[in-house]
Amino acid sequence: MSRLLEKYKSEIAPAIMSKFNIKNVMAVPKIEKVILSMGVGKATENKNRVDAAAKDLSLIAGQKPVVTLARKSVANFKLREGERIGCKVTLRGKRMYEFLDRLINLSLPKIKDFRGLSPKGFDKAGNYNLGINEQLVFPEINIDSVEFIQGLNIAICITGKDAAASYELLALLGMPFKK
Repeated sequence: MSRLLEKYKSEIAPAIMSKFNIKNVMAVPKIEKVILSMGVGKATENKNRVDAAAKDLSLIAGQKPVVTLARKSVANFKLREGERIGCKVTLRGKRMYEFLDRLINLSLPKIKDFRGLSPKGFDKAGNYNLGINEQLVFPEINIDSVEFIQGLNIAICITGKDAAASYELLALLGMPFKK
C-alpha cells in the first residue's frame, strides 16, 4: 500500500471527519483520479512533438498515454480536424497515490523560485488543477534525452461537495499551498 493512502486512512480521514463534522466515513472527500495532460500546440509544425510528449508522459505516469485529436479545424492555428494535438493519462488507485507522492515530495520542490501552489485552483465541485511549465522537474525524465520542453496539466478529481474540504484534504496530504 502507498504511503499517502495509509496516511489518508489512518490520519487524514478522521481529522477531516472531526473538522467538518462528518458522521459517515463514506462522505469524507477522497481523491478519485488524477489526470495528466499535455497539449502540444506546436504539433502542427513538427509531427514528432506529440510522440516525444507521449514518451515523456508515459515515463512520468508509468502507463501509456492516449493521443488526443483536434475536434475542429481552425485556420488561424493551421489546425485540421482529426490531427494529433496532445496526449493524456488517467491515473487511479495505487499509481495515482505513488504519482502524488512523487509530485509533492520530489517534483514540486525542484521548481525554481517555487513559493507554493495557488489555492485558487479549486473549482466549485472541489477538484484541483495545476500546471507545470516543463516536464524536466520529474525525476523519471532524463534531461539529456528530452527533445522538446513541454508543459503539463494536472487535474486532481476529488469526491466531495465543496472546495474547503478538498483544500483541507490536499493540505493534510502535504500539498504545499501558499499561505
